[in-house]
Amino acid sequence: MFLYDDLIRKALDEDLGTGDLTTDLVIPADVRAEAYMIAKEAFVLAGLDVACHVFSMHSPEVSFSRRAEDGDAVRKNDLILEVEGPLRALLSGERVALNFLQHLSGIATMTRRFVQAVEGTRARILDTRKTLPGLRGVEKYAVRVGGGWNHRGTLSEGILLKDNHISACGGIRPATEKLKEATPHLLRIEVEVRNLEEVTEALEAGADMLLLDNMTIEEIRKAVVLVQGRVPLEVSGGVDLASVREIALTGVDFISVGRLTHSAPAADISMLLKHG
Repeated sequence: MFLYDDLIRKALDEDLGTGDLTTDLVIPADVRAEAYMIAKEAFVLAGLDVACHVFSMHSPEVSFSRRAEDGDAVRKNDLILEVEGPLRALLSGERVALNFLQHLSGIATMTRRFVQAVEGTRARILDTRKTLPGLRGVEKYAVRVGGGWNHRGTLSEGILLKDNHISACGGIRPATEKLKEATPHLLRIEVEVRNLEEVTEALEAGADMLLLDNMTIEEIRKAVVLVQGRVPLEVSGGVDLASVREIALTGVDFISVGRLTHSAPAADISMLLKHG
């Protein structure tokens, strides 16, 4: 079973409804054809396995000839993929295959830009949980293809005390101390802080990592000096391509960027039938 079978099946059910009326009425069932996907702009390719599996779930008779692989920086007019099989399967699967390929390639492309922007620094680019419902797995895969690193995939994968947790527990110290008592020793506790006073409070309470939330560049620099490498530092909030290198040069360890998944523009890709 392909890793994303259930996701693809839901996407196909959403698109097909009770069937592709247009294709089934005008295309005989025994007609075969070839098609190709081409890049209409430069981007980083991601999601090729998913796109191919869309067609395979339509018909096991579809075959593929890959002209590029995930992670490749393709150029405008580059050939990405050739597909051969029942024409009905090619036409009915086209939109869903392209939706996945365009969306995931857009994420990989934006991630690659952020990663390149911080080259030569110690900072790693992280994604967040700001993903489209149901697509987190493939979106985080696309981030890795682009050279980024994944933050938590689920709430069960790590401990992060955020502002609402802290407020509900009456402050950073009581929230952190409560977690220290209950958390297995192999798990680290990350605490979100908004200013230098909270940095000090979290360190004194025993935080294992700090998330510097929406701090200015100057505040981030001061936090790096204050912490002196005692715990890893992550920056989050309002990070864009114009600011990410300056943030990285402060000496922080991680920079999380929500826009990698929630705002990446889709890559422009077309599928065309071969003629003659």
